[in-house]
Amino acid sequence: MRVLLIEDNLKLVQTLTQSLGVLGIQVEAEGDGVLADAALQQHGFDVVVLDLALPRMGGIEILRRMRNRGDKVPVLVLTATGDTSDRVHGLNAGADDYLPKPFDLSELEARLRALHRRNLGAVHSVLRVGSLEYDTVSRRFTIDARHLELPPREHDLLEALISRLSRPVSKNLLADGLRSSDSVLSHDALEVYVHRLRRRLQGSGAAIHTVRGLGYVLEPSDEAPE
Repeated sequence: MRVLLIEDNLKLVQTLTQSLGVLGIQVEAEGDGVLADAALQQHGFDVVVLDLALPRMGGIEILRRMRNRGDKVPVLVLTATGDTSDRVHGLNAGADDYLPKPFDLSELEARLRALHRRNLGAVHSVLRVGSLEYDTVSRRFTIDARHLELPPREHDLLEALISRLSRPVSKNLLADGLRSSDSVLSHDALEVYVHRLRRRLQGSGAAIHTVRGLGYVLEPSDEAPE
């Protein structure tokens, strides 16, 4: 899952980027309203976390512009101490959910995943490439209907790739999403995990390809599934 966090509190941004990354959620952040609006027009995100008090362009205006453009990405609004007026303004402008500050990380994660599942819809709750399937609700991988059991980092890496099926994902984003609470994942270590996954996917009709200068992409392989 790829999340755009629009928040100008640098400490909160750093905390959420690292904490959600450990959970396999890729976070990109913008603390300026104008830059956030530009990022939304140029990049695809699965969920947006939006603070309302921002420099140069407020959160409500960002939200209105999104919906006027036909951008239907789910938006979770962060409100100050559960202020009712913030909630009303956000929901009226097109927000999908709200969360008052301060909040618990586990609740934020649950709401983000729920919004993502809702956006995928029941028809798209299972992502497929070749004989590889991923159930976005149970977070379970199968190949030819057999459970594919993966170590945590390989699971999170494959989840990040299949969530952006056929779209390149940068090494930096993948490494950030797989970092632990006390260490940064190097690109060399990332390549080791990619190599292991490639071996596991052999014969499945799905393959991880390197896109020079862009990162990795999961897409159908030339080899037919066994």
